[in-house]
Amino acid sequence: MGLEEHMMILEKMSELIMNAVPKAQYSSLFNDFVESEFFLIDGDSLLTTCICEKSLKQGQELHFFYLVECYLMDLVSKGGQFAVVFFKDAECAYFNFPELLPLRAALILHLQHNTTIDVRTFSGCLSREWEIFLEESYPYYLIVADEGLNHLQTLLFSFLVTQSWAMKVNVVLSSGQTSDVLRLYAYLMSSTYKKQTFFKENEKEIENAYKALIKHLEKCRILALESLFGNLKWKNMMEEACETISLLKQFWPEGSDIRRVLCVTSCSLSLRMYHHFLENRMKTSSDQKTNIQEVESNCLTLQEMEDLCKLHCLSVVFLLHLPLSQRACARFITSHWTKNVQTSLRMKKWCEHFILSNMNIFEFWNLNLIHLSDLNDELLLKNIAFYYENENVEGLHLNLGDVIMKDYEHLWNTVSKLVRKFTVGKPFPLRTTELSFLEKNSSPIKDTFKKKVPNLGFISMSSEVVDKFVGDLLKDLPFLKSDDPIVTSLVKQKEFDELVHWHSHRPLSDDYDRTRCQFDEKSRDPRHLRNVQKYNAFQQFYGNSLESVSPKLIVTQAVKPKRNFNAPKIKKTHETKAEIIARENKKRLFAKEEEKEEKKWNALSFSIEEEMKENLNSGINNLEDFLKSCKSNSVKYQVEMVALNACLKAWKEHCQGETTKDLNIAVQMMKRIYSLVGKYPELLQEADRQLIARCLKYLGFAELASSLYPTQVAEDDIKKKTDKYSVGMGPVRFQLQYMGHYLIRDERKDPDPRVQNFIPDTWQRELLDVVDNNESAVIVAPTSSGKTYASYYCMEKVLKESNEGVVVYVAPTKALVNQVAATVHNRFTKSLPNGEALCGVFTRDYRHDALNCQVLITVPACFEILLLSPHRQAWVKRIRYVIFDEVHCLGGEIGAEVWEHLLVMIRCPFLALSATISNPEHLTEWLQSVKSYWKQEDKTMRENTAFKRNAGRCTKSPKDYFQIEESYKVRLVLYGERYNDLEKHICSIKHRDVCFEHFHPCAALTTDHIEKYGFPCDLTLSPRETVQLYDTMLQFWESWPRAQELDPERFIHFKDKIVIRKLDARKYEESLKAELTSWVKNGHAEEAKTVLKNLCPDSVFSSENTVSMFPLLVEKLRKMEKLPALFFLFNLEDVERRAASLRYFLLRKQAMQRPPKADKEAHDLINKIRKIRKSIERQKTIDERSLKNPRKMDQKLIYEAEHNNLLKILEKNLEIPEECTYANQKAIDAETLQMVFDRVKFTRKGAELKALARRGIGYHHSSLSFKDKQLVEVLFRKGFIRVVTATGTLALGINMPCKSVVFAQNSIYLDALNYRQMSGRAGRRGQDLMGDVYFFGIPLPKIEKLIKSNVPELRGQFPLGITLVLRLMLLASKADDPEDAKAKVLSVLKHSLLSFKQPRITELLKLYFLFSFQFLVKQGYLDQEGKPRGFAGLVSHLHYHEPSNFVFVSFLRKGLFHNLCQPTRKGSKHFSQDVMEKLVLVLANLFGRRILPAKFQETTIKFYQSKVFLEDLPEDFNDALHEYNMNVTKEFASFLLNVAKLADMKQEYQLPLSKINFTGKECEDSELVSHLMSCKEGRVAISPFVCLSGNSDSDLLQPNTPNHVVLRTIGIDHSRAPVLWSQTFDNQGRRMPLNAYALDFYKHGSLTGLVQDNRLHEGAAYDLLKDFALTIKSISVSLRELCEDEDDNVVLAFEQLSKSFSEKLDEV
Repeated sequence: MGLEEHMMILEKMSELIMNAVPKAQYSSLFNDFVESEFFLIDGDSLLTTCICEKSLKQGQELHFFYLVECYLMDLVSKGGQFAVVFFKDAECAYFNFPELLPLRAALILHLQHNTTIDVRTFSGCLSREWEIFLEESYPYYLIVADEGLNHLQTLLFSFLVTQSWAMKVNVVLSSGQTSDVLRLYAYLMSSTYKKQTFFKENEKEIENAYKALIKHLEKCRILALESLFGNLKWKNMMEEACETISLLKQFWPEGSDIRRVLCVTSCSLSLRMYHHFLENRMKTSSDQKTNIQEVESNCLTLQEMEDLCKLHCLSVVFLLHLPLSQRACARFITSHWTKNVQTSLRMKKWCEHFILSNMNIFEFWNLNLIHLSDLNDELLLKNIAFYYENENVEGLHLNLGDVIMKDYEHLWNTVSKLVRKFTVGKPFPLRTTELSFLEKNSSPIKDTFKKKVPNLGFISMSSEVVDKFVGDLLKDLPFLKSDDPIVTSLVKQKEFDELVHWHSHRPLSDDYDRTRCQFDEKSRDPRHLRNVQKYNAFQQFYGNSLESVSPKLIVTQAVKPKRNFNAPKIKKTHETKAEIIARENKKRLFAKEEEKEEKKWNALSFSIEEEMKENLNSGINNLEDFLKSCKSNSVKYQVEMVALNACLKAWKEHCQGETTKDLNIAVQMMKRIYSLVGKYPELLQEADRQLIARCLKYLGFAELASSLYPTQVAEDDIKKKTDKYSVGMGPVRFQLQYMGHYLIRDERKDPDPRVQNFIPDTWQRELLDVVDNNESAVIVAPTSSGKTYASYYCMEKVLKESNEGVVVYVAPTKALVNQVAATVHNRFTKSLPNGEALCGVFTRDYRHDALNCQVLITVPACFEILLLSPHRQAWVKRIRYVIFDEVHCLGGEIGAEVWEHLLVMIRCPFLALSATISNPEHLTEWLQSVKSYWKQEDKTMRENTAFKRNAGRCTKSPKDYFQIEESYKVRLVLYGERYNDLEKHICSIKHRDVCFEHFHPCAALTTDHIEKYGFPCDLTLSPRETVQLYDTMLQFWESWPRAQELDPERFIHFKDKIVIRKLDARKYEESLKAELTSWVKNGHAEEAKTVLKNLCPDSVFSSENTVSMFPLLVEKLRKMEKLPALFFLFNLEDVERRAASLRYFLLRKQAMQRPPKADKEAHDLINKIRKIRKSIERQKTIDERSLKNPRKMDQKLIYEAEHNNLLKILEKNLEIPEECTYANQKAIDAETLQMVFDRVKFTRKGAELKALARRGIGYHHSSLSFKDKQLVEVLFRKGFIRVVTATGTLALGINMPCKSVVFAQNSIYLDALNYRQMSGRAGRRGQDLMGDVYFFGIPLPKIEKLIKSNVPELRGQFPLGITLVLRLMLLASKADDPEDAKAKVLSVLKHSLLSFKQPRITELLKLYFLFSFQFLVKQGYLDQEGKPRGFAGLVSHLHYHEPSNFVFVSFLRKGLFHNLCQPTRKGSKHFSQDVMEKLVLVLANLFGRRILPAKFQETTIKFYQSKVFLEDLPEDFNDALHEYNMNVTKEFASFLLNVAKLADMKQEYQLPLSKINFTGKECEDSELVSHLMSCKEGRVAISPFVCLSGNSDSDLLQPNTPNHVVLRTIGIDHSRAPVLWSQTFDNQGRRMPLNAYALDFYKHGSLTGLVQDNRLHEGAAYDLLKDFALTIKSISVSLRELCEDEDDNVVLAFEQLSKSFSEKLDEV
């Protein structure tokens, strides 16, 4: 069967891939792992992608290897863990590209021999060995190309993609990838169930099609070989190659370098083959009586082939002797080879391939493989050929130099010996024939000087900020004279202003003013006040759902001197009369309270005791409910004694009749003993001790009983009783195994006067001290450990100090902002002057009391707006404390640099909280350096203020920042203990049922990991897991010397303890971990390996559809009483779908249980109710007409009674059975539930969420409105909703504790950081003693990685952007307090986390700042003194959209918007739909850039509503954009020339990954070398490897210059240039279209259209459109403020567009 017969399945495969491409997520491949997940790179995709790189010229191998190594090095430096895979079958696809075959073979060998990269080779992508490898290694994704060098290679890639999906491996496209300092972004196509089943359903057809494709490729290869080698087959060629290699080993027994070996073997084999080829041609032509001259004319003669081989040998000698620094200066020959030379070179490439394919023959020979990356340089060969056939012929005779000449002779003589079949000419002369090898060309040598990068020089600057930050660099820079054209032609803004009556320099309102104010603070409108009242009431309710504390009234107090609460208390000699009275009153009140509780217990005790007799568990639950509300120790003690007696009685009865014992009763008995002995030892009487001892004996713990109450009872009697009632194990093992979660925690007993509701731990007291001393602190403690308490203590402190001080709480998400605001509303009340508020909110969506409150809750970007706003500095000075919650976002993907700016700009103390930072010491040290800077600055400012006062210039002395006593100390507070243990479980599907298997944390480890890193610091074991570890260790090393010592019953910290504490168990755990580590390190690694392997559960990954099994999983958890639970998924669509599938499951279940006639009955009842309602209405009108007749009144009452009765029957009929809902109806009353539901009446997802909530289900993700999120949060916390599906945003600090956390989807975003954040939600403090974490559909290797991986270190991001520099200069020049503002600006510039202790990066940032400053001056946004001018305000407003903001203003300046925005007729203020659409097209190209993969353009899919692919800009805009880009590119290229001096040239001459060095002494004795390598200029800023392809500095002026072209050790690349290319191309040179979602939506107004055609998720599409609408609004408001002409067309057009776009958005 030929390939055409399999077209149907090939088309199906192609369609499957094409449908997946537009839905591919463009995401970060390495999230927050120290080491990434294991992934694979397809070697042929890597080769294809790099070979298509536009800067690479064909035949330049070293440059190619540099590209490969740059890419792989980037992955390695980001923590990538991967293998590169090659398939033998894929080799056939290169039959048309023989030049790539030896390159491919060399690449495989190079990666295997010269790097540490794991390289694997397989026969084919459908082979069993490949399948086994995937099953064992379980890579998370495979990086593969979606397009090959030809159609057949593309098909091969399609098979690989389809098969990977079938094996549950995701696919990442090799094209369209981008990289920054910390992350790599790419298109990820997930392996969904649909894709997996496609392969299974079509397996046979796919296999047959694959075999047919390989057969077809092999045929093509045979044909390609035949045209060159005639009747010689593949096998013959391989034999010839082997023979040549064997012969060379005889000539060079001492070994050699791979370049020499390949050179002589391939040349000799080529000559022999060429001789054979010519003979063949002769034979064929004589048979056909063809003219012999004609045969000769199509190919080289043998002598010409010899000349070509000689030139090749000389080029290899050049490679051997010339360092890269010299080769990088080679001139570039633009002429192509003649056709007949190309045939010869193709033959030579096949020969090289045959040689490299037989490298195994060299196994026991001394062959140096280091320079596999530099076997050939075709461009150098052209250079030599050009000299010999042109310049040499014309009389330019240059010597080779002795060394080169000798080496060349040696190589050619070896070639002569290897050829054997015929005599080969002598080494000299090099050219014996006259035929030109190169085509004639008018300009054969590339002129690299024609387009020179202008070294533009710097415009002089006179700014204090510039002097202080980069003053040390200025002396070395070239400055332009004041009369230089560049200086005199600086953008003339005035001309534009006069032309259109604008004031572009006018200060604009800031983002704060423009943010929608939720309530107008000054309005007295009753309707408005009612809304405020409603808002406050809901906040109170919402806050109360978070924590049930009653609001605290704050009264402003004078600041008291600090007390040290940790200092020992000194007893006073005598009490005052007032103190005695207070003490007595307190005592009396306490006695009264105790009496009350005793009465309450007496009233309840009988019923509880009776219940315990009937059902122990139910009785104990009621008893524990009473204990929770009871405060009196003596009463609690009585209750516990009653419970102990009941438990003993129940145990005795149970053991009488049962053979298998229910240990729950024993656990309850031991729990009571814990309480009595551990909590109330001072109340124990002798009789009570006796009872406890008796209980212990009944449990079989005689030794413990004797230690508590020694008796003289005969041993035999005890033995008999023990046998009957014993739990069958020692007391320690019993407590660890069955009572681990009840172990008593070590808590302090001494109250702290600063805290009323609980007794804080030592570390929490340290936090309170930090706040009392006005210090700063970095606080790292697990989720729900109580670290947030310090924040509220801090707020209370500031609220008490005065009415002016402000606390700012910075939260990463809007959801968390709303939550904290509600908590503050609920916690504090304070009487404030009119117009002032206690709590305010500021997010990008809305603000409320933001600048007139004392506690501001905000997100980082909004706080940055306030700090950088020049006229908000008076408010900023009121800030007393800043609290940063979830400060690990400093290392996040989006907005990380903003966190950094905030931390360095604030002058007051701060608290930085997080549960997950792995290098807190480094972070604290950096923050301490910032505080030291502020200490120095504050000192200088105080001195300046004092000097001004003395000089009489400072008349007013306001309540100043300096009057507050402040500490500059930054403390680090670490706490690692969770209150409750977490246990992990793996969910697997067996026989259509969900099963659970406990996962021991140690099973995640390997002996290698323990040896390298030890045990992860946060890998803790529950007590029962500790026992399991001991038992397994004992099982697999029988002669273990420390077995007795570490036996739980004999462990030193457990000895004779009735009550084992949590701390004792932790010590035991640490001892076992230390012991296992010593096994690994002291020669018992094998035993340790067996232990770890044995703890690991069997491979449980199932092929079942986890999506369809999801409802069964939830049902199972319900039966196990593991709800409420959070189910984490990472795809918005899946979050919603799983919740919906669960509701449908419950509806189906209810429908099946519902009696057959129930629906008809309900229908009848509804009809009856309707009729009765009509009767009641009729009766009303009769009553109104006639006088009230008693008989008629009775009739009315009858109707009403009947109506109510029918309603009750209907309610019962429609009632949801308990097993068909997860909602806990008792958790919330109907009125409150309705109030919560009413809030989402008009939201986009309100109706859907209400329907789900009624079944106890909810979902939560970032695209929901805040009201929708609050509905889910409140009802979940109240216990009404018990199942929530959510994305990772919920894990960012949202207070939604639960019993269980389920990871229900594998994802790139499920990383070490998110795993810790999410799993931390399990186990509600005060409700659950144990938290459970379940993994559903997560492969075992991933689970292991999550558990053992540490979270990544915070390393900082690139902190500067050009707009940020502009915003900083705006602050420095316009602020109300210039001195303070400049100090803030310098703090931002000087204190980047990335450059902390990194002087080279500091220098780089200084240079980038200079470039930014110069750019802003040249573009007319700053003057030479750094003062803002022109459209500086507008550009800084659009800071979210750099560089589009600069492009937008350049369009505005050129008058393009004035040309476009022409009204429908003269004098009209309305613009046509066509103008509006064109305007949206321009704005979408600037501000709505969402790039699609190039492959999607080939789609044949029909689009229904959208155009999908965004059109190019209109011609005039496109031309203006090109002009802007070219100007900026020139400036950036000039900047790169200036910073090139920062490069480490030693590293630049090394390959980045293999570190192979290409340095050496330059060859000076060869005239030919000096002549060929004469282009020394124009090679300053680009990599010497890239120069080998003829690239020079002038290539930096090209559009879309790849980043690797620039010297890599500068640390800055082209992505930092503020250019916006209208067209984006992927690595293979294909155009990547923009998604037209904004324009499409403007045309059709349908979100559904965007989901269906544009392939966006509805929530994501809504968010994108909302951002786009905000941008239009921001521009519209800015333009109105800048323009004094009310009828300016541009302003009117933008206002019309803003209004119409917002209206369309409001409709959805």
